[in-house]
This record gives sequence, C-alpha cells and structure tokens, in this order.
Amino acid sequence: MMANVYVYIFVMAGVTYLIRMLPLVLFKKEITSPFVKSFLYYVPYACLAAMTFPAILTATSAGIVSGIAALIVALIAAYREKSLLTVAVCACAAVFIVERVMELVM
Repeated sequence: MMANVYVYIFVMAGVTYLIRMLPLVLFKKEITSPFVKSFLYYVPYACLAAMTFPAILTATSAGIVSGIAALIVALIAAYREKSLLTVAVCACAAVFIVERVMELVM
C-alpha cells in the first residue's frame, strides 16, 4: 500500500516536469508573433480566474448571496487600485456583514 503512494508521487513529478520542460524543447526559436505573445501573457491570469471564480461564489455558508456581495466589493476596491490586502479585507468584511444580516432576517 505504501509503495503505491511513492508511485503516485513519482508519476505526478514526471508529469509536472514534462509540462514545464516540453515547451523549452519544442520551441527553440524566439516567439515573434504579437498575438501568441499576448495570448501567453494572459494565460496565467485566465487560469487563475477560472480556478477561483467558482470558489468565490460557493465558499461561504450563506450561499451565493454573500459570495456575490464579496465579489462586487472586491471588484470596486480593485478598480480603485487598492492593495491586494485591502481588497481581501474588504471582501471578507462584506461576507461577514451579509452573513450577519441574513442571520437576522432568517
């Protein structure tokens, strides 16, 4: 049973290494296309958004309402160019307030 864990770790390490190594081996010339460069520039941001957006809406105990409130507050704070810590604190405060209001209403 314990040997299986080591096999899983080895396979995951190999797959991770291949994903990072293959582009270096396959693309030896510098990328000159502006479209491809801009696409590759925005891929990390798009992946991060795709991974975090569903969790934003479903991570709270009050359901989607407090998640949407936190998202709106975070977007407003980020649009006003506040720091990452300020945006996170404002979103957490919004969730806290919405959940307390919903407790009183229900």
